[in-house]
Amino acid sequence: MSEATQTPPPKNASTQRAGEVAMRAENLQRVFVDGARELEILQGVSLELRKSEVAALVGKSGSGKSTLLHLLGLLDTPDGGEILIDNTPAGTLSEKDRAYFRNRHIGFVFQHYFLLPEFNVLENVSMPGQVAYSALEWSSRKREIRNRAEELLDLVGLSAQKAQAIRTLSGGEKQRVAVARALLLSPKILLCDEPTGNLDPETGSHIIKLIFDVSRQQGTAALIVTHDLTLAGKADRILRLDRGTLSIEK
Repeated sequence: MSEATQTPPPKNASTQRAGEVAMRAENLQRVFVDGARELEILQGVSLELRKSEVAALVGKSGSGKSTLLHLLGLLDTPDGGEILIDNTPAGTLSEKDRAYFRNRHIGFVFQHYFLLPEFNVLENVSMPGQVAYSALEWSSRKREIRNRAEELLDLVGLSAQKAQAIRTLSGGEKQRVAVARALLLSPKILLCDEPTGNLDPETGSHIIKLIFDVSRQQGTAALIVTHDLTLAGKADRILRLDRGTLSIEK
C-alpha cells in the first residue's frame, strides 16, 4: 500500500481549527476532453461544509455530483479553483501530503461499499489505520486501532459480526461496516456517494439515521450525494448541481 509510510503530518498543514468550517471549496472548475470537444463539468462551484452539519447534494444524472465529490475527497484535482481543509489549500500539497489529508481528514462511504472480501469485518474497519502507519508503527498501534474499530462496530450494531467474512453480510450490514471504516480515524469530513442506493427503504433509513447521528455526536461535516429527495429534505442544507453550477435550496 503506497500510503502506508505517510506518518508525519504535512509541513504546511494548519494546526489551527477553522472555526465551524471543516472544508471550503472556492470557484472549482473541472473540464474533460472528449476528442475535439471540451466538456465543462463544473463551472465555478463554491461551497462550505461545516462541523456537525449534514448537507445533501442533488441533481440530475450527469450534472457533476460525483465529479465534485471526487474533487472534495482529493481523489481528483480541479482545473481551477481551490479546496481548503482546516484552512490548508489542497493545491499546495504534494501527492504524499494529499494522501495524508485524504486518509486522516476525509471518510468515504460509497454505494458499492468497496470492502475487501479477503479480510473479515474487524479487519476491514481497521484498514485505514493500517494504511496510515508504517509497518513498524502498526505493530505498536495495532491494539489501539483494533479497540477503536471494535467501538465503532458496537456503534453501528455489528459487534457480534466482527469475525465474519464480508461475503456473509447483508447489504445493510456491509454499508454499516463501510460507515465504521470511514470513521476509524475520526475524520473532519464524511463524503457519501449514494450510500442507500443498493438498500431497501427501511435499511437505507437506518443508514441515514446513523450518518446523521454520527455527524451530530462527533462534529463531523457530512455531504451526501443522493437522488432521494425525501432523504435530502432531512438534511440541514440542500445543494443542487445543474449544468455545472451550484445553488442552495435550503
